[in-house]
Amino acid sequence: MTIKNNFLNINSLSNDEIKNLILLAHEFRNGKQVKLNQPIYSANLFFENSTRTHTSFEMAQRKLGLQSFDINPQTSSMQKGESLSDTVKTLQAIGMNCLIIRHKATGWYKELLADPNIKLSLINAGDGSGQHPSQSLLDLVTIDDEFKKFSGLKIGIIGDLSHSRVARSDAEILKHLGAQIYFSGPKEWYPKDFNNFGEYVNFDEIIEKLDVVMMLRVQLERLNQELVSSFTPNNYFKHYGLTESRAAEMKKDAIIMHPAPVNRDVEIASSLVESPHSRIFRQMQNGVFARMAILATILKNQGLLEEYKCKS
Repeated sequence: MTIKNNFLNINSLSNDEIKNLILLAHEFRNGKQVKLNQPIYSANLFFENSTRTHTSFEMAQRKLGLQSFDINPQTSSMQKGESLSDTVKTLQAIGMNCLIIRHKATGWYKELLADPNIKLSLINAGDGSGQHPSQSLLDLVTIDDEFKKFSGLKIGIIGDLSHSRVARSDAEILKHLGAQIYFSGPKEWYPKDFNNFGEYVNFDEIIEKLDVVMMLRVQLERLNQELVSSFTPNNYFKHYGLTESRAAEMKKDAIIMHPAPVNRDVEIASSLVESPHSRIFRQMQNGVFARMAILATILKNQGLLEEYKCKS
């Protein structure tokens, strides 16, 4: 699958497509502007809470000149029993050109792709514990900023691996690009199929070798009641968190990343969130430009966008 009409799984793209998206994100950050050939209408449909992804997609839409609409599932006809497929067709009939969806169901888009009557562009803003392709792209942009390469980098993904679409999406694409991936966190939260992307290690034994330390939030909303009841932030932080003492073992040029939201002093010491090693807020900034690159690429492929030269 290539980027033609949809952006659903970054791991389905070619290396050249990924490289072009990264370069385009850099160009947008440096002032690149584009012109639309006609009015474009885009809708955001988020079934799960979001601050960064939702807002940065909306900012990307506005920077590109798209007219964006927020559709609240809690006040939509889906509360009356309408299917996701019929909701998408409704928005298409009204005149939407593209639809950005976050849904708790892993692979929510598969049924929609099989429907020949759905022709508007679909962009995956996160599907259950499956993929988070726009987050993966902004993470690639951030790592590229720092190292100008992926091959040979040692990257640790630490935390709640079972419930993280970021972990799965990032691990797969980074391995494909030549990085060496290490996982750590509670062993009972380590999916066995992650062996396809890297290896499970003791955090303390690997941290001094890592170029990128990517911490993950514990997703209590996806845990059963028994696990939530037994979870203690202090104990988790002690055994699996990025403490100041662990950070002191990091390489001088290593960076800290986190998809956010950050639970300070749970998965990462509060003092490290904005430390010299941290790129957490840079990731958020890059998220706008990465999502501009995604939208612009789709619009360009459809002949709906006329490019201007980069300002810088």
